[in-house]
Order: sequence, then structure tokens, then C-alpha cells
Amino acid sequence: MNTLTAYISDLRLTSRDSMSALGRWWWSIDHWLLYATGALILMGIVLSFAAGPASAMRIGIDNTNHFIIKHMMFIIPAVGLMMLISFLTPLQARRVGVVVFAVMLVMIVAALLFGPTIKGAHRWLPLGPIGIQPSEFAKAGFVIAAAWLMAEGAKEKKFPGGLMALGCYGMFAGLLIAQPDYGQWALVTAVWAIMFFIAGWSWFWIIALGCTAVGALYMGYLYAPHIAARIDTFLNPASGDTYQVDKAVEAIRNGGAFGHDFGQEPGAAADAVKYQLPDSHTDFIFAVAGEEFGFFLCLVILALYGFFVCRAFMLAARKQSVFIQTAVCGLAAMIGLQAIVNIGVNLRVLPAKGMTLPFISYGGSSLLATGLAIGLILALTRKQPGHMSRRETLA
Repeated sequence: MNTLTAYISDLRLTSRDSMSALGRWWWSIDHWLLYATGALILMGIVLSFAAGPASAMRIGIDNTNHFIIKHMMFIIPAVGLMMLISFLTPLQARRVGVVVFAVMLVMIVAALLFGPTIKGAHRWLPLGPIGIQPSEFAKAGFVIAAAWLMAEGAKEKKFPGGLMALGCYGMFAGLLIAQPDYGQWALVTAVWAIMFFIAGWSWFWIIALGCTAVGALYMGYLYAPHIAARIDTFLNPASGDTYQVDKAVEAIRNGGAFGHDFGQEPGAAADAVKYQLPDSHTDFIFAVAGEEFGFFLCLVILALYGFFVCRAFMLAARKQSVFIQTAVCGLAAMIGLQAIVNIGVNLRVLPAKGMTLPFISYGGSSLLATGLAIGLILALTRKQPGHMSRRETLA
């Protein structure tokens, strides 16, 4: 029965070869992933109207629509990039990912050498009137490059794919720590461990990686005051500044089950916590969602991310290519773990870390990088017609 179903599906795809490229794309793409992504994008737009004016007023920007306008300016090219990448074949997607990773590593080095120091870190690289955060884009490229090397190593035992993937991780992790960006380093390390498991590598390597990560975190606690302060403040709130997290929890509590105040003019609701919450349009937008729309919308956001990750994992399991399985699971895990960290900080169950909520938080580099990552997932999980070569589909 499965063979017959696959044959009928392949016939449908082949018969649509005469359609336009857009038509073929629509019939080959996974609609459920697309719908979940669209819902997250819509959620981000709605919440930018809720959080943007409050943030603008708090930092003294005259135009209260400043962040709303900027969010729309970034979300349009982010969606365009996602759509463009999703048209690629698996082979093309792999090539794009590897090139992105290589280019972004060079740009991270340039940011370290020539970029401005912002909040004690060298993460941004000015490009004319705008600045980009190369490490955001490098994450998706790293997943693709590492998945390729792991898959080749699993397929050909004489090929040192695992060691080469370890080398890629070492370079990327070293640059993240040099910036410093310990949160992104922890995220990349967790994703890399998941990919090793998916690629079928020995538990020895996974346990060794976990022990190394724990050891590095301990060394960071001992020798990096920034890490020590955040962990100490999380374990003992009285020992440090917890204003942001306290306000985030207060905002969520203030919203109750269904929220209040959405749509009021800026300043009309003096009791709204979002007017006192720093970074309410970026790192703490989940708290604004709780205050404006209540616990109900918070559950919807959690459900959307959970559905997206589970759907991506399910589609990856159907593929025969170890590379596609590993890459899709790695990219989906990256998005899911980033959402967990952001939401966990907002709920005060994780130490404070500046990490955006994918496709919801304001931020040009974050939105574009998320568009790249989801575009790669869509490209790798598309149904491919039978006339495509095994090389093109990476079967």
C-alpha cells in the first residue's frame, strides 16, 4: 500500500511538470509547515503593534510606530528569502548552506576585528546604513555543513566526517565565545549533539560532547564574571538585578487568562507593565503577549512552535537521506530550542539570556536568519518527482 501511495504521489508530481514553477512548488511543499510558519509571522506582526509603541516611548523615540515600521521592513525580505530558498533542490540547499557558513565565519572574524563594541560584545558588522549579526546566519549554515559531513562519515566509514564536523563546531564555537556570546554557543552545542544522535554516531561522542560542554560552562562560571553573575542572580535573585525578569513575570501575571489593554493608545493604560519593561519588543515580547492577550495566547505560541518542530521531525523521518534527516532535525531543533530559551527566561525558569523568539521578536538579523533556516527546512522536506536524479535529491 505504501508503495502504491508513493507511486500515485509521484505520478501527480510528474504530471505537474508542465505547470509553472510556483504551481510545482505549491504541490511539493509541506502545507502544514507553511501554515505554522504563517501563523508565527502573523503573531509577530500583531505583537509588534502591541510592544513596539511601548518600547519607542520608553527609550524616547518620537514616532511611536518606529518599531512597527522597522519590523514590517524586515519581515517582508525575510519571507521573500524563505520563499526563495524553499524553491531549491536538496543539492542546491546544501550548497547554499555550506557557502553561507563559510562566508559568515569570515564576517564574524571581521566583526571581531572591525565591528563596534555593543554592550561589551563584538557581534555586529556595519554594512553601510545597516548592521548585521553574522552569527545569526552562520547557525543555519553550520547545521547544513555539519549535517553533510556527519552524513558522509556515517555513509563512508573511511571518510573522517565526524572529525571534520568537530572542526567546524570548534571554529564556530571559538568565534562565538570570542565575541562573547555564550548563549548562542550553548544553543549551537545542544543542536550539534542532537544532530550527532540523528546521524547515528556513537553515544561515546555524544556523552563526550556533553561532558565537554558542562566543563566549559563550569570554566565560564569561574573565569567569566558575566556568566557567573547571571547564574548567581538566577539561583539567588536577591544577589543581582532582576528588574527585567521580574517585570516580565508581572506582565504575564497581569494579563490573566485572556489579557487586556490591546489596541489602546500609547500611554492610555498607565498600569500596563509593557511600558516599564526593557526590550519588550525583542527578548521579552512573550511577556507582552501574556499581558495583552493572556495565558491563552501564550499556550497558542507554545503549541505553534511544538507543532512546527514535531512536523519537521516527522517529515525528516520519512526521508532516506541521512543528510536531509540530520539537517532538518538540526534546523528544527535550533528554532525550537531558541524559542524554549526565550520563553524560559520570560517565565523565570532559565537564567536571563538575550535570545529572540523566532519570527515573532523584532530584529533584522534574527528575522532574516529565521527566514533562511525555515526556507532550508521547506526545501529539504519537499516532495521530489521521480525523474530527478539521486544526486539532486541526495537520496
